[in-house]
Amino acid sequence: MTTLDRTDLRILAVLQGEGRITNAELAERVSLSPSACLRRLQRLEAEGILTGYTAQVDPQAIGLGLQAFVRVQLTKHESAAVEHFVGLVNGWDEVVACYALTGDMDYLLHVYVADLQDFSRFLLDRLLNAAGVADVNSSFVLRTVKRSAALPLAQLER
Repeated sequence: MTTLDRTDLRILAVLQGEGRITNAELAERVSLSPSACLRRLQRLEAEGILTGYTAQVDPQAIGLGLQAFVRVQLTKHESAAVEHFVGLVNGWDEVVACYALTGDMDYLLHVYVADLQDFSRFLLDRLLNAAGVADVNSSFVLRTVKRSAALPLAQLER
């Protein structure tokens, strides 16, 4: 694990909120020269701490009005069955995140689709037809209370 100092954490905090900020603006915000700031950025990228820069898109604005969390239980847990399921999930565009879990369900899928009809198609044609799926339980998002991709960096300064 890489050791991050306060300046590294400040750089990361600014970038989490403003990924399109210029190096000169970032350097000023974290009290570094532009060249020193760029060297730190390049190190954070090379060490795999900064993994990319993305735009946040409003799902409603582009017609993805239904969001669901789907818990999946597999029939078998041997490596071939798990690899098969993971391969399928990685090919499904509707799934924006998939987490392996502890407890009674094996995976949690975060799914975006246009509407209930699209969700039904995803569930019946893809997920329930996938070999090795034993049980599925879906919950639909009624309202998003908080949504952030930013990590809690302030905890690391303690």
